[in-house]
Amino acid sequence: MIEEKDKISVIIPVYNIADYLPKCLDSIIHNTYNNLEIICINDGSTDSSLEVLNHFAEKDSRIVVVNKKNEGVSAARNKGIETATGDFVTFIDGDDIVHSRYFEILKNTMEKEK
Repeated sequence: MIEEKDKISVIIPVYNIADYLPKCLDSIIHNTYNNLEIICINDGSTDSSLEVLNHFAEKDSRIVVVNKKNEGVSAARNKGIETATGDFVTFIDGDDIVHSRYFEILKNTMEKEK
């Protein structure tokens, strides 16, 4: 059994990646480690990225959507850090798909290696 006392804040900068977001978010929300705060920073997307994010946020209370004007990926990541309330922070790109045990393995490795 996985111990999930620590919350991991997952920060995802988003800019015009509506086609990739569903697979990315599905891979995160269906992970074996569930104590996640999934912070999606919409960086002024002009496609339907914000609508995709809001749709997922309606289905999963762990998803936090922050909508801001476009200032680039670094500013989006910094906004995510400001928003994060987790014990740990990690970054995922919105066009990535993570392994189903990604956060579990990350957390276990971190504890093992101190």
